[in-house]
Amino acid sequence: MKDKTGVPRRSRQATADRGVSIRAVAAHAQVSIATVSRVVNGLANMATPETAARVRAAIAELGYRPSSAGRSLRQRESRLVAVIAANLANPAMTAIAASVEVALRSRGLVLALCDSHDQPELQDEYLLEMRAHLVRATVLLGAVASPKLVAMIEAGEPLLFVNRRCPCDDDQPFIGIDNRRAGQDAAEFLLAKGICDVAVAHGHLASSATLDRIAGIGEAFAAAGAPVPPERFLTTQGAEHLEIGYRAADHLLSAGKPPAGLICASDMIAFGAHRRLVEAGLAPQAMPQFLGFDDNPLNPWVAPWLSSVRIPYQAYGDAVVRMIDAGGPRRIILEHQIVDRSPH
Repeated sequence: MKDKTGVPRRSRQATADRGVSIRAVAAHAQVSIATVSRVVNGLANMATPETAARVRAAIAELGYRPSSAGRSLRQRESRLVAVIAANLANPAMTAIAASVEVALRSRGLVLALCDSHDQPELQDEYLLEMRAHLVRATVLLGAVASPKLVAMIEAGEPLLFVNRRCPCDDDQPFIGIDNRRAGQDAAEFLLAKGICDVAVAHGHLASSATLDRIAGIGEAFAAAGAPVPPERFLTTQGAEHLEIGYRAADHLLSAGKPPAGLICASDMIAFGAHRRLVEAGLAPQAMPQFLGFDDNPLNPWVAPWLSSVRIPYQAYGDAVVRMIDAGGPRRIILEHQIVDRSPH
């Protein structure tokens, strides 16, 4: 027998008993998971009235019950904001976390900082712990794909993604630079110096930042008629960035003369590569033109040889606070710039 919604009563009751996911509501209403989350969390003004009405109808028909923790995060005045960083040994991430802490403190909010070490299981442990503490929002500073992350997105938890886009739902809130454009700018920087013979050292491609950076680099060199051979894109799976750079330089040495330019998808990779080339006895004039990403705060002190794509650390904190505020934007793209430290 069907009730007035047209859904069989027994089927509807069974569905309600086992719990309806936000994904099921999105499919029923023919909208994205993010749209359902916005309506559930009181952000219906970000969807058209017709779309919001369709979502509410789907919620009623399926018997969907939003996460009580998620509702609490919107309704209560928690002062705690979690930041889960992928690697606090990276000075770039530390600088971003420091910027977020300053901005939160200026608003009377408190930072809870964790390091996932780029490990999905550790990220999940921290996600659950922060939810248990009913934090106002969780900021993922370099997220990796993990089961609990997917579950929390489906439950409509307030999550913000910084530096890397969400690995499982590109429509989630994001703060960072345009990494593809930054990769293109990095390539054009070297091309303007007449450097076409390059190699690219990078981390794992599960990171949207890395993926976009090397895509932009490859596109720009190809457009200039100097495509980078596939074997010149170098990485080491499961290694820290310093080791990735060290091994990349070792590979280039074993293959003969290093290229004229070496683009590293992070400054830490550049540090490792430079160390290996110094150990090999390369004179400064024989070194490739190094170009990194991040321009971390240590560069002027320890790496005067490293040009880099600078990300605006100090701007991240204010951007996070803006996005946490009700009605804040869901995507904030910050401006990058090339810092030229090449010999003149």
